[in-house]
Amino acid sequence: MIRTLLRLLPEYVRKSIRSSISLIYSTNRYGKGRWCPVCGRDSRKFGKFGIVPREDAMCIHCGALERHRLVWLFFQQMTNLFDGTPKIMLHIAPEPCFEPRLREKLRQGYITADLMNSHAMVKMDITNILYPDNYFDIIYCSHVLEHVQDDKKAMREFYRVLKQNGWAILLVPITAKATFEDPSIHDPSERQKLFGQEDHVRRYGADYIERLHEAGFKVKVSQASDLSGPKNIVRMGLTPASGEIYYCYKT
Repeated sequence: MIRTLLRLLPEYVRKSIRSSISLIYSTNRYGKGRWCPVCGRDSRKFGKFGIVPREDAMCIHCGALERHRLVWLFFQQMTNLFDGTPKIMLHIAPEPCFEPRLREKLRQGYITADLMNSHAMVKMDITNILYPDNYFDIIYCSHVLEHVQDDKKAMREFYRVLKQNGWAILLVPITAKATFEDPSIHDPSERQKLFGQEDHVRRYGADYIERLHEAGFKVKVSQASDLSGPKNIVRMGLTPASGEIYYCYKT
């Protein structure tokens, strides 16, 4: 809609708007107030992002959001992802800020999957993963399960295809005290009202971890304060919107 309205404006007005956007971008680009651990670049501040725009949310260089910056920091400090040993990793709904970097690190061992995105390597329904038991060393799935009707089956599938002593990071937005869902609700506007987004089918609460346990996982929960000090947390923009890391493993 915004693009349509812009096309209706005179060219000199559009040029002025483009110049203003460019100036804002350039102003944010140069500075040392923020640092993104994903791309390793500085900026004066991060950009706005979200349905209700959040200030200081998105890296203006690579597009990493708060949760991406926290996860990347966790990858670096708390996992064996970058130790150079061969691994097979399944990345569900690959984020553009992660995909090229993980592909470079893991080479042939990196597999992306998505049910809708044609750019992913494999078209996959995560409630029916067409890989054998104990196949993957690593699984990463972020902000997908809230879209899946049978999320418990998807969690069991992740557990099944993960190797013994493998690990998974399975992230969801925690937006309620207790998980709330109603499979009978299909109307997008009603879902928007109840679940916060038209294509969400539930709100997760603190009991999310219990679902992971039911699937068989052991779970360790980490926060930004477990990975860095207060000054660096601010510099990396690790706000409450970063959420928590759910590190899931099977033994």
